[in-house]
Amino acid sequence: MTTTLTPAPRQEAAPGRSAGPGATPALSRALERLAPSERHHILGMAAQVLAVFVVTVVVQIAVISPLQYHRDQHVAFNDLRAALASGTAPVGQITSDDVPLASGTPLGTISIPAIGVSSAVFLSGTSAEVLQHGAGHRRDTVLPGQSGASVIMGRQAAFGGIFKKLAALTEGATITTVTGQGTSTYTVTGIRRGGDPLPAVLPSGAGRLTLVSATGIPYFPADVIRVDAELTTAPFPTGASIISAPLLEPQEQAFAGSTEGTAWVVILLSVWAAVFAGILWLSRWWGVGQTFIVGLPTFAVVTALLTQAVFACLPNLI
Repeated sequence: MTTTLTPAPRQEAAPGRSAGPGATPALSRALERLAPSERHHILGMAAQVLAVFVVTVVVQIAVISPLQYHRDQHVAFNDLRAALASGTAPVGQITSDDVPLASGTPLGTISIPAIGVSSAVFLSGTSAEVLQHGAGHRRDTVLPGQSGASVIMGRQAAFGGIFKKLAALTEGATITTVTGQGTSTYTVTGIRRGGDPLPAVLPSGAGRLTLVSATGIPYFPADVIRVDAELTTAPFPTGASIISAPLLEPQEQAFAGSTEGTAWVVILLSVWAAVFAGILWLSRWWGVGQTFIVGLPTFAVVTALLTQAVFACLPNLI
Protein backbone atom coordinates (compact mmCIF):
# COMPACT_ATOMS: atom_id res chain seq x y z
CA MET A 1 0.00 0.00 0.00
CA THR A 2 1.42 3.30 -1.06
CA THR A 3 0.98 6.36 1.10
CA THR A 4 1.05 9.78 -0.58
CA LEU A 5 2.28 12.67 1.49
CA THR A 6 0.60 15.97 0.71
CA PRO A 7 2.40 19.13 1.92
CA ALA A 8 0.38 21.29 4.23
CA PRO A 9 -0.90 24.55 2.75
CA ARG A 10 1.55 27.43 3.23
CA GLN A 11 0.38 29.94 5.80
CA GLU A 12 0.75 33.57 4.76
CA ALA A 13 1.91 36.00 7.38
CA ALA A 14 -0.82 38.22 8.66
CA PRO A 15 -0.51 41.86 7.68
CA GLY A 16 1.55 43.82 10.15
CA ARG A 17 3.02 40.63 11.71
CA SER A 18 6.31 38.85 11.20
CA ALA A 19 6.79 37.40 7.72
CA GLY A 20 7.77 34.01 9.21
CA PRO A 21 9.95 32.26 11.77
CA GLY A 22 13.09 33.21 9.87
CA ALA A 23 12.20 36.89 9.54
CA THR A 24 13.96 39.21 11.94
CA PRO A 25 12.15 42.12 13.61
CA ALA A 26 14.33 44.56 11.66
CA LEU A 27 13.32 42.93 8.39
CA SER A 28 9.68 43.02 9.39
CA ARG A 29 9.92 46.71 10.16
CA ALA A 30 11.69 47.31 6.86
CA LEU A 31 8.95 45.46 5.01
CA GLU A 32 6.32 47.50 6.80
CA ARG A 33 8.06 50.73 5.86
CA LEU A 34 8.28 49.65 2.25
CA ALA A 35 4.60 48.85 2.05
CA PRO A 36 2.87 51.07 -0.54
CA SER A 37 0.31 52.42 1.91
CA GLU A 38 3.05 53.27 4.40
CA ARG A 39 5.16 55.01 1.78
CA HIS A 40 2.17 57.05 0.67
CA HIS A 41 1.45 58.00 4.26
CA ILE A 42 5.02 59.14 4.94
CA LEU A 43 5.27 61.05 1.67
CA GLY A 44 1.94 62.71 2.35
CA MET A 45 3.02 63.78 5.82
CA ALA A 46 6.37 65.01 4.48
CA ALA A 47 4.59 67.09 1.85
CA GLN A 48 2.30 68.59 4.48
CA VAL A 49 5.14 69.42 6.87
CA LEU A 50 7.23 70.95 4.09
CA ALA A 51 4.20 72.98 3.04
CA VAL A 52 3.94 74.27 6.60
CA PHE A 53 7.63 75.20 6.43
CA VAL A 54 7.16 77.14 3.19
CA VAL A 55 4.05 78.90 4.51
CA THR A 56 5.85 79.79 7.75
CA VAL A 57 8.78 81.27 5.82
CA VAL A 58 6.42 83.32 3.65
CA VAL A 59 4.51 84.52 6.72
CA GLN A 60 7.81 85.37 8.42
CA ILE A 61 8.90 87.46 5.45
CA ALA A 62 5.59 89.11 4.55
CA VAL A 63 3.89 89.51 7.93
CA ILE A 64 6.11 88.89 10.94
CA SER A 65 9.25 90.73 9.81
CA PRO A 66 7.40 94.04 9.12
CA LEU A 67 5.61 93.76 12.47
CA GLN A 68 8.91 93.06 14.20
CA TYR A 69 10.48 96.05 12.45
CA HIS A 70 7.72 98.44 13.54
CA ARG A 71 7.83 97.12 17.09
CA ASP A 72 11.63 97.51 17.24
CA GLN A 73 11.38 101.00 15.78
CA HIS A 74 8.86 101.96 18.45
CA VAL A 75 11.19 100.73 21.20
CA ALA A 76 14.23 102.42 19.62
CA PHE A 77 12.34 105.71 19.22
CA ASN A 78 11.39 105.72 22.91
CA ASP A 79 14.99 104.99 23.90
CA LEU A 80 16.29 107.74 21.60
CA ARG A 81 13.73 110.25 22.85
CA ALA A 82 14.78 109.58 26.44
CA ALA A 83 18.46 109.98 25.52
CA LEU A 84 17.77 113.24 23.68
CA ALA A 85 15.77 114.59 26.61
CA SER A 86 18.55 113.77 29.07
CA GLY A 87 21.33 115.00 26.79
CA THR A 88 23.01 111.59 26.64
CA ALA A 89 22.37 110.75 22.98
CA PRO A 90 25.59 109.63 21.23
CA VAL A 91 27.44 112.22 19.13
CA GLY A 92 30.34 110.02 18.07
CA GLN A 93 31.69 106.49 18.10
CA ILE A 94 32.00 106.37 21.89
CA THR A 95 29.69 107.09 24.80
CA SER A 96 30.09 109.86 27.35
CA ASP A 97 32.00 107.32 29.46
CA ASP A 98 34.54 106.74 26.64
CA VAL A 99 33.12 103.29 25.93
CA PRO A 100 32.59 102.19 22.30
CA LEU A 101 28.93 102.30 21.30
CA ALA A 102 27.16 98.97 21.45
CA SER A 103 25.92 97.61 18.15
CA GLY A 104 22.27 98.55 17.66
CA THR A 105 22.37 101.71 19.79
CA PRO A 106 19.82 104.29 18.53
CA LEU A 107 21.68 107.29 17.09
CA GLY A 108 19.05 109.51 15.50
CA THR A 109 16.18 109.71 13.04
CA ILE A 110 16.05 110.15 9.29
CA SER A 111 13.18 111.53 7.21
CA ILE A 112 12.91 111.35 3.40
CA PRO A 113 9.49 112.76 2.44
CA ALA A 114 9.88 111.90 -1.26
CA ILE A 115 9.82 108.15 -0.54
CA GLY A 116 7.62 108.11 2.56
CA VAL A 117 10.30 107.70 5.24
CA SER A 118 9.32 109.68 8.33
CA SER A 119 11.39 109.90 11.53
CA ALA A 120 12.81 106.40 11.14
CA VAL A 121 15.36 105.58 13.82
CA PHE A 122 18.80 104.58 12.56
CA LEU A 123 21.10 102.48 14.71
CA SER A 124 24.81 101.98 15.23
CA GLY A 125 26.21 99.27 12.96
CA THR A 126 25.28 97.78 9.61
CA SER A 127 25.31 94.02 10.20
CA ALA A 128 22.40 91.91 8.99
CA GLU A 129 21.15 91.54 12.56
CA VAL A 130 21.17 95.31 13.20
CA LEU A 131 19.39 96.04 9.92
CA GLN A 132 16.53 93.79 11.01
CA HIS A 133 15.59 96.55 13.47
CA GLY A 134 16.07 99.60 11.25
CA ALA A 135 18.54 101.49 9.10
CA GLY A 136 22.14 101.32 10.29
CA HIS A 137 24.93 103.88 10.46
CA ARG A 138 28.27 102.68 9.18
CA ARG A 139 30.49 102.95 12.22
CA ASP A 140 33.66 104.13 10.46
CA THR A 141 31.94 107.29 9.18
CA VAL A 142 30.89 110.49 10.93
CA LEU A 143 27.38 110.93 12.27
CA PRO A 144 24.87 112.70 10.01
CA GLY A 145 25.11 116.46 10.39
CA GLN A 146 28.85 116.47 11.02
CA SER A 147 31.48 117.53 8.51
CA GLY A 148 32.79 114.60 6.51
CA ALA A 149 31.25 111.55 4.89
CA SER A 150 28.41 109.72 6.63
CA VAL A 151 26.87 106.44 5.44
CA ILE A 152 23.49 104.94 6.36
CA MET A 153 22.47 101.51 5.06
CA GLY A 154 18.99 100.00 4.95
CA ARG A 155 17.14 96.97 3.65
CA GLN A 156 15.31 96.91 0.35
CA ALA A 157 12.52 94.44 1.16
CA ALA A 158 12.61 92.46 4.41
CA PHE A 159 12.03 93.86 7.91
CA GLY A 160 10.19 96.97 6.83
CA GLY A 161 12.27 97.59 3.70
CA ILE A 162 12.98 101.16 4.77
CA PHE A 163 14.93 101.93 1.56
CA LYS A 164 12.74 100.00 -0.88
CA LYS A 165 12.03 103.19 -2.87
CA LEU A 166 15.54 104.58 -2.77
CA ALA A 167 15.88 104.37 -6.56
CA ALA A 168 12.91 106.75 -6.91
CA LEU A 169 14.83 109.65 -5.36
CA THR A 170 15.86 112.43 -7.71
CA GLU A 171 18.31 115.28 -7.49
CA GLY A 172 17.07 118.04 -5.24
CA ALA A 173 15.12 115.76 -2.87
CA THR A 174 15.45 116.65 0.80
CA ILE A 175 16.75 114.41 3.58
CA THR A 176 16.48 115.47 7.22
CA THR A 177 18.34 113.88 10.13
CA VAL A 178 18.06 114.47 13.86
CA THR A 179 20.83 113.45 16.27
CA GLY A 180 21.98 114.47 19.72
CA GLN A 181 23.56 117.56 18.15
CA GLY A 182 20.43 118.82 16.42
CA THR A 183 18.65 118.79 13.05
CA SER A 184 20.48 118.71 9.72
CA THR A 185 19.26 118.94 6.14
CA TYR A 186 20.73 117.31 3.05
CA THR A 187 19.92 117.72 -0.64
CA VAL A 188 20.27 114.75 -3.00
CA THR A 189 22.98 115.31 -5.60
CA GLY A 190 23.06 112.00 -7.44
CA ILE A 191 22.46 108.25 -7.56
CA ARG A 192 25.22 105.71 -8.11
CA ARG A 193 25.18 102.02 -9.03
CA GLY A 194 27.92 99.49 -9.50
CA GLY A 195 30.62 100.80 -11.83
CA ASP A 196 29.63 104.46 -11.56
CA PRO A 197 32.41 106.92 -10.67
CA LEU A 198 32.91 107.94 -7.07
CA PRO A 199 31.80 111.42 -5.99
CA ALA A 200 34.34 114.22 -5.76
CA VAL A 201 36.47 114.56 -2.66
CA LEU A 202 34.73 116.65 -0.02
CA PRO A 203 36.19 120.09 0.62
CA SER A 204 37.16 120.93 4.17
CA GLY A 205 34.15 121.58 6.39
CA ALA A 206 31.62 120.06 3.96
CA GLY A 207 29.36 117.12 4.71
CA ARG A 208 27.92 114.32 2.62
CA LEU A 209 25.36 111.63 3.45
CA THR A 210 25.26 108.43 1.39
CA LEU A 211 22.27 106.11 1.62
CA VAL A 212 23.00 102.51 0.62
CA SER A 213 20.61 99.69 -0.24
CA ALA A 214 19.93 96.97 -2.81
CA THR A 215 18.24 97.36 -6.16
CA GLY A 216 16.45 94.85 -8.36
CA ILE A 217 13.66 92.38 -7.65
CA PRO A 218 12.81 92.29 -3.93
CA TYR A 219 14.67 89.44 -2.16
CA PHE A 220 16.67 88.87 -5.37
CA PRO A 221 18.90 91.97 -5.50
CA ALA A 222 20.93 92.70 -8.59
CA ASP A 223 23.19 95.51 -7.44
CA VAL A 224 23.95 98.09 -4.77
CA ILE A 225 22.41 101.53 -5.08
CA ARG A 226 23.92 104.60 -3.42
CA VAL A 227 22.25 107.98 -3.07
CA ASP A 228 24.57 110.90 -2.33
CA ALA A 229 23.29 114.02 -0.61
CA GLU A 230 25.05 117.27 0.26
CA LEU A 231 24.80 118.85 3.70
CA THR A 232 23.08 122.22 3.33
CA THR A 233 23.02 123.27 6.98
CA ALA A 234 25.95 124.27 9.18
CA PRO A 235 27.96 121.18 10.18
CA PHE A 236 28.21 120.08 13.78
CA PRO A 237 31.54 119.28 15.46
CA THR A 238 32.82 115.81 14.64
CA GLY A 239 32.90 113.39 17.55
CA ALA A 240 35.82 111.25 18.65
CA SER A 241 36.75 108.56 16.13
CA ILE A 242 38.18 105.20 17.17
CA ILE A 243 36.98 103.01 14.27
CA SER A 244 38.44 103.30 10.78
CA ALA A 245 37.55 101.39 7.62
CA PRO A 246 40.20 98.65 8.11
CA LEU A 247 38.79 97.94 11.58
CA LEU A 248 35.21 97.55 10.38
CA GLU A 249 33.81 94.03 10.82
CA PRO A 250 33.40 92.09 7.53
CA GLN A 251 29.68 91.51 8.23
CA GLU A 252 29.11 95.28 8.23
CA GLN A 253 30.03 95.71 4.58
CA ALA A 254 27.35 96.04 1.90
CA PHE A 255 25.73 92.70 1.01
CA ALA A 256 27.52 90.92 3.84
CA GLY A 257 25.90 88.34 6.10
CA SER A 258 26.53 87.58 9.75
CA THR A 259 29.07 84.83 10.38
CA GLU A 260 28.12 84.64 14.05
CA GLY A 261 24.65 83.31 13.26
CA THR A 262 25.89 80.22 11.41
CA ALA A 263 26.11 78.17 14.59
CA TRP A 264 22.51 79.06 15.49
CA VAL A 265 21.37 78.02 12.03
CA VAL A 266 23.03 74.61 12.46
CA ILE A 267 21.51 74.13 15.93
CA LEU A 268 18.03 75.24 14.90
CA LEU A 269 18.20 73.18 11.72
CA SER A 270 18.94 70.11 13.85
CA VAL A 271 16.00 70.94 16.13
CA TRP A 272 13.79 71.53 13.09
CA ALA A 273 14.78 68.14 11.64
CA ALA A 274 14.09 66.45 14.99
CA VAL A 275 10.64 68.04 15.22
CA PHE A 276 9.98 67.07 11.61
CA ALA A 277 10.93 63.44 12.30
CA GLY A 278 8.90 63.45 15.51
CA ILE A 279 5.79 64.60 13.66
CA LEU A 280 6.22 61.83 11.09
CA TRP A 281 6.74 59.20 13.80
CA LEU A 282 3.81 60.34 15.94
CA SER A 283 1.49 60.44 12.95
CA ARG A 284 1.98 56.70 12.43
CA TRP A 285 0.87 55.77 15.92
CA TRP A 286 -1.27 58.68 17.02
CA GLY A 287 -3.04 59.77 13.87
CA VAL A 288 -2.67 62.79 11.62
CA GLY A 289 -5.23 64.99 13.36
CA GLN A 290 -3.89 64.61 16.88
CA THR A 291 -0.29 64.92 15.71
CA PHE A 292 -0.96 68.19 13.90
CA ILE A 293 -2.77 69.68 16.88
CA VAL A 294 0.28 69.07 19.07
CA GLY A 295 3.09 69.28 16.52
CA LEU A 296 2.04 72.19 14.33
CA PRO A 297 2.56 74.99 16.91
CA THR A 298 5.95 73.59 17.91
CA PHE A 299 7.00 73.20 14.31
CA ALA A 300 5.85 76.73 13.45
CA VAL A 301 7.81 78.27 16.35
CA VAL A 302 11.01 76.37 15.50
CA THR A 303 10.61 77.28 11.83
CA ALA A 304 10.17 80.96 12.70
CA LEU A 305 13.33 80.89 14.84
CA LEU A 306 15.18 79.10 12.05
CA THR A 307 14.15 81.62 9.41
CA GLN A 308 15.14 84.44 11.77
CA ALA A 309 18.61 82.93 12.14
CA VAL A 310 18.88 82.35 8.40
CA PHE A 311 18.00 86.00 7.72
CA ALA A 312 20.86 87.06 9.99
CA CYS A 313 23.24 85.12 7.74
CA LEU A 314 21.82 86.44 4.46
CA PRO A 315 23.03 89.68 2.83
CA ASN A 316 22.19 92.66 5.02
CA LEU A 317 20.58 94.79 2.30
CA ILE A 318 17.77 92.51 1.09
